[in-house]
Amino acid sequence: MSGAGKLWSLGTKIVAVGRNYAAHAKELGNAVPKVPVLFLKPTSSYVENGGIIEIPHPLQSLDYEVELAVVIGKKARDVKQVHAMDHVEGYALALDMTAREIQNPAKAAGLPWTVAKGYDTFTPISNVISKSTVSNPDDLELWLKVDDQIKQKGSTKDMIFKIPYLISHISSIMTLFEGDVILTGTPPGVGPVMAGQKLTTGITDLIEMSFDVQPRQKVVE
Repeated sequence: MSGAGKLWSLGTKIVAVGRNYAAHAKELGNAVPKVPVLFLKPTSSYVENGGIIEIPHPLQSLDYEVELAVVIGKKARDVKQVHAMDHVEGYALALDMTAREIQNPAKAAGLPWTVAKGYDTFTPISNVISKSTVSNPDDLELWLKVDDQIKQKGSTKDMIFKIPYLISHISSIMTLFEGDVILTGTPPGVGPVMAGQKLTTGITDLIEMSFDVQPRQKVVE
């Protein structure tokens, strides 16, 4: 797999932070949160750079969401913000693929988002970017193209809840283990990608990755 650093051993979970960019919350008609909105994704949803993102039958498209991922390097439980970065192994570039046709009705009914976020291939992710090569994780430019057209471009400086706070907050709820991943939210510009298209995404001056999008075969009963 191309890109910076190495692929880590999978941890126990992916903890995703929703609505962590005010402009993204507003573009989906959501209120800007006062505390982090958290949800879990299964580690079985990982797919490496150059792999295939699958659109499950009968869906026609998925929404892309480019994110900075934080990779945990050592166990964290009830961590204070001042010590939070000591638990970071490094960073990664990630996509949180979302079946919006499934998520929106679930949200309207007050039901969980697990199905909309949890299919295989719904968390494309890069190799680890060493913490030592990232001078300021609060000032990274994230971008995404569908085919050759820029759709998302934003900066981690616009995150509502910063990385030390997220680690402290999450570790007060659930223990973070080595290899666990925190997805820190997406900037505005999310939208659909269809089968036959290609996603290319990156962190400017650090890493780039790409994925072909294909339909997933219908499961025959």
